[in-house]
Amino acid sequence: MTHTRKMAIIAILSAISFLLMFFDFPILPGASFLKLDFSILPILLGLVVLNLRGAFSILLVRSVLKLLLNNQGVNTYIGLPMNIIAVAVFVIAFALIWKKEQTIVRFLIASVVGTLGLTVAMLLLNYIYAIPLYATFANFDISKILGVANYLFAMVIPFNLLEGVVFAIAFWVINLLLKPILIKYEK
Repeated sequence: MTHTRKMAIIAILSAISFLLMFFDFPILPGASFLKLDFSILPILLGLVVLNLRGAFSILLVRSVLKLLLNNQGVNTYIGLPMNIIAVAVFVIAFALIWKKEQTIVRFLIASVVGTLGLTVAMLLLNYIYAIPLYATFANFDISKILGVANYLFAMVIPFNLLEGVVFAIAFWVINLLLKPILIKYEK
């Protein structure tokens, strides 16, 4: 694959990923501020068609577009770095476990590892990073409203576990449907 073609694929998948960030929705009742979007799917497709470096390029371009064109202030400044890390952890699991040998068993293992990885990452990031920053800069002190333990164990962990499962199922379906096209581009 030529360098120009790789750049074009990265640009197209980044734009699609960025657009998918506009279509976010809550999946847990009572936690409407925790939203799921499908912007990870083009990044995972980039992993299939290109490699981990290409997938990370898509993630980076998508994130810069979000920062420049759809910045929502404090929510973006705090949430976007967390999103980047969570997506990166999930994609790395697929790159290391599933990419080289694309079997159903390895897909399931990558899904479980990716889901648990992103859940642990988001648990730690919420505790160390997001909770203090939201309290300081957004006047949203979760410890006073719900309590840190309640928030982390009743909202963050279930949301991220569910999010990982949804990502895995959606990627399985997209990959299955696009397999005849993707096989022409796979590296």
